[in-house]
Amino acid sequence: MEILDPKLQAYLEAHVDAEPEVLKNINRETHVKVLKANMLSGHYQGRLLSMLSKMVQPERILEIGAFTGYSAICLAEGLTENGVLDTIEVNPEMESMLRRNFEAAGMTDKIRLHIGDAMPKILEFTESLFNIVFIDADKKNNLNYFESVIDKVKPGGLIIIDNVLWKGKVYGDAKDADTELFRKLNDQITVDTRVEKIILPVRDGVLIIRKI
Repeated sequence: MEILDPKLQAYLEAHVDAEPEVLKNINRETHVKVLKANMLSGHYQGRLLSMLSKMVQPERILEIGAFTGYSAICLAEGLTENGVLDTIEVNPEMESMLRRNFEAAGMTDKIRLHIGDAMPKILEFTESLFNIVFIDADKKNNLNYFESVIDKVKPGGLIIIDNVLWKGKVYGDAKDADTELFRKLNDQITVDTRVEKIILPVRDGVLIIRKI
């Protein structure tokens, strides 16, 4: 869900770099064939992820929640020559579409797909530390994912968490369980002295965390 005024959103998208053709195709196919297509990062947020990655020039990226591969491709645009992005997707039904999309983007040598529950997969990563982690999976585990990856991120590296404004509910009067979980996440990270943090009002809210 996007919390910004639609006219403002349209203006922003008109004044950002063009959406690459392969991502346009993934965007279109996702909205035609996949349930809950609004989970896709989309043009504007995708260019934000790409720019952050290019600024960091990461050797290793971890993505928790691949969906149809749009955000992974955006993040992979900033990888170093020998860099690798590991992405975890819990839904095995997405595997064939993901592999097809990564191939269409020419990134089969850059993106490694892992199918299964994220938490045990995260524990398997012991090769080297990540420069960027993007968390966009089951929202109830956001804080657990953050705690599980913080020690796997290099100092100066980024952890990016999506949907943290939760349809605008976090700053309203809503008391439902999901909203309370996002409030807890935001409040806890706000006072975490291991990191610097800022929330950007992009789409449904993007929390950018820098490990000190």
